[in-house]
Amino acid sequence: MTLFTLAIAAAAFLTATLSGIAGVGGGTILIGIFYAIGLAPAQAVPLHAAVQLVSNASRTVAYFRHVEWRAAGWFLLGALPSPLLVARYVAAANPHVIELVLAGLILASMLPSTRDSALLPLRWAYLTAGVLTGSVGMFVGASGLFIGKLFLRPEWRKETMIGTLALCQCVGHLTKIIGFASIGFDPLHQPELLWPLLLAVMLGTFAGKQLNARLSEERFRALVNGLLIVMSLKLIWDSVDALFLQGT
Repeated sequence: MTLFTLAIAAAAFLTATLSGIAGVGGGTILIGIFYAIGLAPAQAVPLHAAVQLVSNASRTVAYFRHVEWRAAGWFLLGALPSPLLVARYVAAANPHVIELVLAGLILASMLPSTRDSALLPLRWAYLTAGVLTGSVGMFVGASGLFIGKLFLRPEWRKETMIGTLALCQCVGHLTKIIGFASIGFDPLHQPELLWPLLLAVMLGTFAGKQLNARLSEERFRALVNGLLIVMSLKLIWDSVDALFLQGT
């Protein structure tokens, strides 16, 4: 195992631990790290999707009986066609533009919501979430940034939100993997990266759950938000430097 593999496996472990404690943010930080260390989108996104598929599958199993199946069905309908159509454009996209878009989405997701997305009818809310995951999510990887608020419905219990979002994220990540595999970017073809990442995320999720009861969730949410801001600024600097400053 190379030093590079050890480093990103350690990052996967730490981000999974943070998610286990704070409940949010780890997957977004991980895809940001993938881009920050120079992985191309067509390599970073399917790897991230495979890792997050495992992570979300465990939550889906835990909250399976609380899943809102109508919402999941509409999400699947919206998510299915897009990845096969979009994957080739992701492979050809400028990674620095994607870094800039990801940074903008991270910062925008942290702003107070100005309208109640839960007022959208269930069908249109989850069709929209599926389409966004299968299109924009193919570029930036972390689709929870822009679909998460659609799952905060006043008529749903917390368990329903967690279970339904986890299942929909599983569907979204699986469609991303299929989309990239159709153009030759299969994460299974990178076992030297994939298996250490999967092991690290499983261990990190377990560690986070063990620490959750002992540590302040609010404090760790603040830590995650701080890390997201730092990651965004790093991505913005790298992309602006590459796009506009180099060679001037």
